[in-house]
Amino acid sequence: MSVIEEIEGFAAALPRGRPIAGLDLGTKTIGVALSDRLLSIATPVETIRRTKFTEDAAALLALTQAREVGGIILGLPRNMDGTEGPRCQSTRAFARNLSRLTELPIGFWDERLSTVAAERALLEADATRKRRKEVIDKVAAGYILQGVLDRLQYLRREGDR
Repeated sequence: MSVIEEIEGFAAALPRGRPIAGLDLGTKTIGVALSDRLLSIATPVETIRRTKFTEDAAALLALTQAREVGGIILGLPRNMDGTEGPRCQSTRAFARNLSRLTELPIGFWDERLSTVAAERALLEADATRKRRKEVIDKVAAGYILQGVLDRLQYLRREGDR
């Protein structure tokens, strides 16, 4: 499979009844969230400490295989004005490199403010600073993935009309 730019194309490439993995790609960690098999709820599951691409990819692909994942969404860290900077370029490069190692469809989701929303939710939950630092990336991945799941639900409803 390959990297798919549009969410509609990503939706069409997904196998039925398999969860989606959402990734929040940071410089030091990768936050991972998984959906349920009905593609309705995103759950933060893991934070992977980044080392080298080959090791990061191996950890991700082991997780996707163990959880029978059907597709991968990467948060695309656009600038607030919608333009793409160096972080977007490195996310796109990561996706291209990962696509060479898996048949899973890989898509992108605009992740502007996902970390802000995750931080706010953790503050409201009264999480300690240490706890927030431990879980922020996977919670941000959950926000990214939930955005995708909500969009997929909307596309399904539109298709039913």
